[in-house]
Amino acid sequence: MNPMEPRYNHESSEKKIYAAWQDSGYFNPDNLPDAAARKEPFTIIMPPPNANGSLHAGHALFVTLQDVMTRFARMRGKLALWLPGADHAGFETQIVYEKKLEKEGRSRMGMDRDVLYKEIMDFTLANKEYMENQVRSLGASCDWSREKFTLDPAVVTEVQKTFVKMYNDGLIYRGKRIVNWCSKHQTSLSDVETEFADKKDSFYYFQYGPFVFGTSRPETKFGDKYVVMHPDDELYKEYKDGQKIDLEWINGPIQATVIKDKAIDMAFGTGVMTITPWHDAIDFEIAERHGLEKEQVIDFHGKLLPIAGEFAGMKIDEARPKIVEKLKSKGLLVKIDENYNHAVRVCYKCERPIEPQIMDQWFVKMKPLAEKAAAAVRAGKIKFLPERFEKVFLYWMDNTIDWNISRQIAWGIRIPAWKNVSGEFKVALETPSDGWTQDPDVFDTWFSSGQWPLLILNYPDGGDLKKFYPTQVMETGHDLIFKWIPRMVIFGLYLQGDIPFETVYLHGLVLDGKGKKMSKSKGNVMNPLDLTVKYGTDALRMALVVGNPAGSDLALSEDKIRGYRNFSTKIWNIARFVQLGKPADENMLLSEKDAAAKIADRAEVKELNEIKKEITAHLEQFEFHLASEKLYHYIWHTLADKIVEAEKEKLHNGTDAEKAEAYALLKHLLLESLKMVHPFMPFITEEIFQIFRPGKMLMVERW
Repeated sequence: MNPMEPRYNHESSEKKIYAAWQDSGYFNPDNLPDAAARKEPFTIIMPPPNANGSLHAGHALFVTLQDVMTRFARMRGKLALWLPGADHAGFETQIVYEKKLEKEGRSRMGMDRDVLYKEIMDFTLANKEYMENQVRSLGASCDWSREKFTLDPAVVTEVQKTFVKMYNDGLIYRGKRIVNWCSKHQTSLSDVETEFADKKDSFYYFQYGPFVFGTSRPETKFGDKYVVMHPDDELYKEYKDGQKIDLEWINGPIQATVIKDKAIDMAFGTGVMTITPWHDAIDFEIAERHGLEKEQVIDFHGKLLPIAGEFAGMKIDEARPKIVEKLKSKGLLVKIDENYNHAVRVCYKCERPIEPQIMDQWFVKMKPLAEKAAAAVRAGKIKFLPERFEKVFLYWMDNTIDWNISRQIAWGIRIPAWKNVSGEFKVALETPSDGWTQDPDVFDTWFSSGQWPLLILNYPDGGDLKKFYPTQVMETGHDLIFKWIPRMVIFGLYLQGDIPFETVYLHGLVLDGKGKKMSKSKGNVMNPLDLTVKYGTDALRMALVVGNPAGSDLALSEDKIRGYRNFSTKIWNIARFVQLGKPADENMLLSEKDAAAKIADRAEVKELNEIKKEITAHLEQFEFHLASEKLYHYIWHTLADKIVEAEKEKLHNGTDAEKAEAYALLKHLLLESLKMVHPFMPFITEEIFQIFRPGKMLMVERW
């Protein structure tokens, strides 16, 4: 046994140990020493990180949690498979690349589509390799031989086949409906790609014939020729549905039509409103119900169209005060509320207000799919941790709307639909014939990533699918409870007839040490790779797990990481003490069998066994924060402070029999402790274990 260095060198050790793990082939469950005897699979699909940049603290958290689960399952004798991948991340990656183009004085708007696609592909593949090496450096014991990219040709083909199948099954349609439009990025977005921002605006009340209505968006009102009220509103009972009323409006006299609809909130404002069906989702639905005309007022760049008369060509913010001033000059401005606070839907990337627009897009009929997903959860087939997120999931499934899957960008999987000169569309995997051109739109990235648990297991007929589907756990951020999680459940049930996972474990945000959200503008972003170089990967991993129950946000400080670097040092020092305490005379050593029998009834061994049972139970219940805390306190305060101290005298000054027993006891407690700590701190535990057990590998030792 080579003598241990006085201090643990994490930098040299981590590279060496990870290389040994990869060379062993044990990340692949098929290569485990007793693979044939392992009957129970344990499978986790890695949420594929976006292949457009480097990892952040949130990535380090999910890598740590999933690796803890995988290593524990592997040591428990399960056929443990952790599947890595990378996401092309459509819209997000194109935005990252657009920023790069801006710095170079270029714009994607004037670029050839194929040239832009190739540039983004080269950029993404370079980032993908860099990102995957970062995942490795965090100790991820995932099976790299099974790694997939969401733009692999086989993946693209299956995604397009799903679209064709859903279209033929009547679950996808092309329709002219209102969508969320980002005027900066020139693409439509689904509801989950938008956010709400609190905004203070002016709220204007205008005279509209005999009515007064309120709005925060006077710039949309040029096309308003319908005034809507609730059919049960006593205030307006004298007006009849369909009644025509002549009145003066922004650009002169118009004729308005009275519409009675129960969507109106009688208690809001004056209880009456005009509608702009082209630029408001509620107004659009009212217009659809009553067969009303819809007229576009604002173009796709956020400028007013000729219908606005003298204001045509102006941007919204420029035109709004001028429109109000004109209405005031005509005596139509009743009052202004200067303190109107409301939530405005914005693009989640550029934070510009969304401009609703009516467009021909491809939509998924969500109701029949969502009903099946909700039924599976209500039947107890999927468990959520924390449990409160089950209600969130069911709310989104019970209140779903049709999903716009069309994106007007170059980067992504093309929609397999074809258009001829007559404007007719055909859905097919290949060009129908001459004269047909492919729809330029690509899929919303959630359309492909929603199928990920199937695709990475080689759907539809791969051996891995039969062996490892459904998976046991989906671990991801709680912000994906209404974005990614429902889509995976929906596609799993639709395509495979079974849930994609049995348990959903949701983690929170990683905040800075003061509990503030990390952001570049605040200068409080912590790069996990910088921290691992400074303190070691094991220290970072423990800091991410301890005190971090499922669903909770975690305040991560450098002091906390430094504290677990000290814990690494404590483990190393315990091991070094035990090694130095080994009797010099080999004849004094007890055999493995004799040592086990000699210490079996020791109180210290019985205590360890009880601790191990408790930690095992915590891990099986996904209580990683409790398991890691219990480990920390046992090793530091029981093993180091009490047991090692109590055995010191015997180890150095006892009889030969006392020395042999003390060494056997400490070595047993150390090695069993290393097994328990290994899922959390894999590098230092593997390093020490191989010093005491040359030729063996801790990652495949039985728990």
